[in-house]
Amino acid sequence: MTTTESTETTPSTTETPGQTSSLPESTWNHHHLLDLDDCSRTEIETVLTLADRMREILDRRIPRVPALRGFTVVNLFYEPSTRTRASFELAGKVLGADVISVNSSTSSIQKGESLIDTVRTMRAMRTDAIVIRHAMAGAPYLAAEHTDASIINAGDGAHAHPTQALLDLYTMRRHVGDLTGKKVVMVGDIAHSRVARSDLWGLAAMGAKVVVCGPPTLLPLGLRAQDRPSHAESALPPVSIETNIDVALEDADVVIALRLQSERQEAGLLPSLHEYAANYQVTAERLVRAKPDHLLMHPGPKNEGIEIAGDVAKGDRSIIEEQVTNGVAVRMALLYLLSGRVDSSEVIAEARA
Repeated sequence: MTTTESTETTPSTTETPGQTSSLPESTWNHHHLLDLDDCSRTEIETVLTLADRMREILDRRIPRVPALRGFTVVNLFYEPSTRTRASFELAGKVLGADVISVNSSTSSIQKGESLIDTVRTMRAMRTDAIVIRHAMAGAPYLAAEHTDASIINAGDGAHAHPTQALLDLYTMRRHVGDLTGKKVVMVGDIAHSRVARSDLWGLAAMGAKVVVCGPPTLLPLGLRAQDRPSHAESALPPVSIETNIDVALEDADVVIALRLQSERQEAGLLPSLHEYAANYQVTAERLVRAKPDHLLMHPGPKNEGIEIAGDVAKGDRSIIEEQVTNGVAVRMALLYLLSGRVDSSEVIAEARA
């Protein structure tokens, strides 16, 4: 569980025309966003509902508002990224924040500067929020212990990717509404997927029925209740496990294909990528077992022809590109909430303009 300093933000409950829900009457109780394991359903709903307002801003002819004027965001990425990095940059700029992106290959990191020194340096420059992508699991947690700037985990090793999970939840909700009881099937490399771990926490909080599917070598230890030691009962939320993709996809409301990295074959976890594709690729033939109105998702970047067939990735049930758009709205909502600005009426008014 994540221990965070409290920044109370009570969103306005004013409704925007065309919206069926208002902002929840609750408080956002996090100074950092490190994962979703300590976020309640109500807190997640707060983010998703505010993201509705942010989508309205993005859909304007000139998508710019001054809601975060004077707020400084630093993107600190130690790994390559296209979607997440660009999404955070755009989210901050749309809200009027000052956004600085630090390239690890041309910064003092190359001279041996530690993560702790880097985040302290950023805070000394009066940075308000630091978005961190790092190859080492736990790096954002370490950073949060050494700065009072808000830390947002943009992916740490194979551990967590909470903003991807939130945008996945938001995208599902826009199509199916309440996720309670909805069957969500994740197919692929669950063991090494930071997206899968955060999705599991978020989906469990929202009441979805989650099925994970993949080769036994790509399923994390401890998913089965009987395999868990008593002290690890909360290591991951309860899910159903199915190694047969045809069985897993039966009556699915949402199917999430996860990227397969070639390193898994090199590590001896798979006989070959060809065999993986033959047994676990999400194809049109297999998707007929899901509900006719199912949603097909992928966190990107995707390997067409390996974990997902190209025709279904571009098909009429695919909402993969919508996930990218929604990622900007969700990250706008998070930056606003973490800024501690207590009234969202300015954002709502701007969305209505």
